[in-house]
Amino acid sequence: MPLPDPSRRYPITLPDGSDHRGTVFLSQAIDHPQFQAGAFSYASDFDAPDDWAFRLAPYLFPFSREKLVLGKFCQIAHGVRFITASANHATDGLTCFPFPVFDPDRMAGYQPDSRDTVIGNDVWIGYGAMILPGARIGNGAIIGAGSVVRGEIPPYAIVTGNPAEVRRFRFDPETVERLQALNWWDWPAESVAHADEALLSGDIDALERMVPK
Repeated sequence: MPLPDPSRRYPITLPDGSDHRGTVFLSQAIDHPQFQAGAFSYASDFDAPDDWAFRLAPYLFPFSREKLVLGKFCQIAHGVRFITASANHATDGLTCFPFPVFDPDRMAGYQPDSRDTVIGNDVWIGYGAMILPGARIGNGAIIGAGSVVRGEIPPYAIVTGNPAEVRRFRFDPETVERLQALNWWDWPAESVAHADEALLSGDIDALERMVPK
């Protein structure tokens, strides 16, 4: 079966032939200079917004100095929020009150935190998870529902809790290394479609035999 057309905003077609508007390919639904989403990465919401960038990352402004970067084939559930660096206050003074934001002459360029938030490829972020400023989530990670994530999450880790902690890894270290080397999310779409059974079954030997020439 071929992959859905990555240029479609609504990749799911319901049995009656209509588009399911609660799920979007973010590369087609996001129009924001600081929000980048790779092909086939989708988000779902039970109350689909008009502005998906604002729903997912409410503190990411067009003039923000940080970026929110999502890789390919990510899966984002309802209620996920990315709290990006523009939300942070300075903490090295005697107060956290952001005086400059109320003064037009001082507001421009005032941003105490400008760290990017970077999500790898094939990352599943569960219902209601919160991703904090500067988080870096590795390829293939699973973020459990309601988790609050900060810092660096290793590839193929499963994390849950507040603060989110690594509970286990999806695969042994050798398999993780092999998956990282394959970079299947960068393959041509037809090659990924051809490999879907190997990907879904966990047959990494078969997947390695399918590497595009």
